Amino acid sequence: MVDFARVQKELVECHKDAEGSGIRVAPKSDNLVNLIGTIPGPTGTPYEEGYPFEPPKMQFSTKVWHPNISSQSGAICLDILKDQWSPALTLKTALLSVQALLSAPQPDDPQDAVVAQQYLKDYQTFVNTARYWTESFAKTSSRGVEDKVQKLVEMGFPESQVRSILEAVGGDENLALERLL
Repeated sequence: MVDFARVQKELVECHKDAEGSGIRVAPKSDNLVNLIGTIPGPTGTPYEEGYPFEPPKMQFSTKVWHPNISSQSGAICLDILKDQWSPALTLKTALLSVQALLSAPQPDDPQDAVVAQQYLKDYQTFVNTARYWTESFAKTSSRGVEDKVQKLVEMGFPESQVRSILEAVGGDENLALERLL
């Protein structure tokens, strides 16, 4: 049995120290049982982050049906995230490039060969599948929002504040929790 009060308390403590430690943790989905966290690679080890001299590590956390994005892992095939990175580029530039990639797939240099073949041979099915995946995995439904509201209220936050913050962050439960803490 999970002690939800303890988990909530520990999430608050981690959030308070996030700037100093670099450690971040938040609920992964609709409950406090599954958490997702990030840690900085320790200095002087092979795990140390090299940004801005190395490209930022990016991947989609939601499922995306696109030739240049792995439908399994969310890995992104984009030159500036690999060998064409320059320290002169910024995080905003990288994110804008990912957004541009969504508009202009490169099926001849795919991350996901199955999706690329569908894009090239049956474009309408590709579009329908991509739209379905977007609706299913990326957009928040009203039922999903109510579940998120209930979960955050159960954590002890006022409902009106939860609704307001969820709306402000586009339904992203993890961002909402960070703002509530």
